[in-house]
Amino acid sequence: MSAPENSTDLITEERRSNWVRLRTLNMVRWIAIAGQVVTLAVAVLAFGLEFAPGGFALVIGASLILNIVTTVVFPENTRLTERGATLMLLFDICQLSALLYLSGGLNNPFALLILAPVSISASALRPKSSVLIGGAAIALVTLLSLYHVPLVTGSGTVLSIPSIFLFGQWAGIVIGVVFLGVFSWRVASEIHTMSEALLATQMALTREQKLTDLGGVVAAAAHELGTPLATIKLVSGELVDDLRDFPAMKEDAQLISEQADRCRDILRSMGQAGKDDLHMHFVPLQTVVEEAAHPHMERGKSVVVDVQDETSEGEQPYVYRRPEIIHGLRNLVQNAVDFAETTVWIDVSWTRRKIVVRIIDDGTGFPASVIGRIGDPFVRKRRNEQDISKRPGYEGMGLGLFIAKTLLERTGAEISFANGTERHDMSPHTGHRSGAIVELSWPRERIGVPEGEQKRALGKNTPFTA
Repeated sequence: MSAPENSTDLITEERRSNWVRLRTLNMVRWIAIAGQVVTLAVAVLAFGLEFAPGGFALVIGASLILNIVTTVVFPENTRLTERGATLMLLFDICQLSALLYLSGGLNNPFALLILAPVSISASALRPKSSVLIGGAAIALVTLLSLYHVPLVTGSGTVLSIPSIFLFGQWAGIVIGVVFLGVFSWRVASEIHTMSEALLATQMALTREQKLTDLGGVVAAAAHELGTPLATIKLVSGELVDDLRDFPAMKEDAQLISEQADRCRDILRSMGQAGKDDLHMHFVPLQTVVEEAAHPHMERGKSVVVDVQDETSEGEQPYVYRRPEIIHGLRNLVQNAVDFAETTVWIDVSWTRRKIVVRIIDDGTGFPASVIGRIGDPFVRKRRNEQDISKRPGYEGMGLGLFIAKTLLERTGAEISFANGTERHDMSPHTGHRSGAIVELSWPRERIGVPEGEQKRALGKNTPFTA
């Protein structure tokens, strides 16, 4: 077994377009306009600062006009394209920089607000657009540290901070742009990646649930049609005996009997369980494991199921036949078979308190570089020629083990991944349990069926009620 492979983060980046609604940016801009007007009024009336009203009116008016035009022209639910969102955020940075230029540059404590558009771009846009916006912010902050209209009080006093603090203000904003940009982009990417992976998990579980429901329908059909088919078989047999003197009619009766046998065989192959019986809901532990592994037992690798009773009671526990368990185990077995050299071992054991399943192969094991991150979605691993030969055409993104891990943990399982050899020993160990090891452990009460329910499973079929 080997670690899941992964494409690059391009998949996530490609889907980050159209994240931002125009209404959201307009609402933020309305708040900014109101804050700018209030700040100017307080600065003039309360602190007696002198400003050039024409410049401020022009800059704030431009933002006001943009909001009005976009609100009137575009519907409220409009989602911006990558280019549209980038231009909007660049406008906000330029507008704020113009206000800072007219009010002391970096001497103005509100210079830190230039970080807001950078954080939004890093959270919602692709890295290329975020770098453009971050670079523009850094360039404008640098210009503001050199060129700006000074803050002047009514008495003519120029308000400015010492040069060393001015440099510190510039350095703090530049570092903030870089740090917040990278941090916001990384967090948003991980959130989006996780949501995509969880959606894939839910789809896989829904599919497995539908297959389980279909099995119940097939079993019910087989049970219901069994009696009428038996009657048809009996009557057609009697007609064959009664129509010995009528060859043509006798052949028809024989054909009816043969077709009844054929229907019986078809239904038997589709499902032999009784009508929605308890066997469809809980079965012996070994049966669940074998059902999960069955699709991969004829793929050229030997799959060995070893059952060990550590309680010395000699009777297997019954477990609930949950789609999460079957699908999760099936993904783990598939991964083991894909990367095993010749053999996959599935060890099943239990005690009075715990149920344990170990899946071991004789492949090269998990790469040391990713073993600590196995189970995360979109774990990237470069494919070598050996991987390509084992799984031609496979372009996995790490979702297989993520889905398996998520579904099994939902049932109460604790999952661990390890190698049976030294950390950096990536050579195959044909025929030996020295490859990848996946161990699953459940508290017995989480998936085990109580003793009384087990006895019901062996009795007469009865309708199951959840």
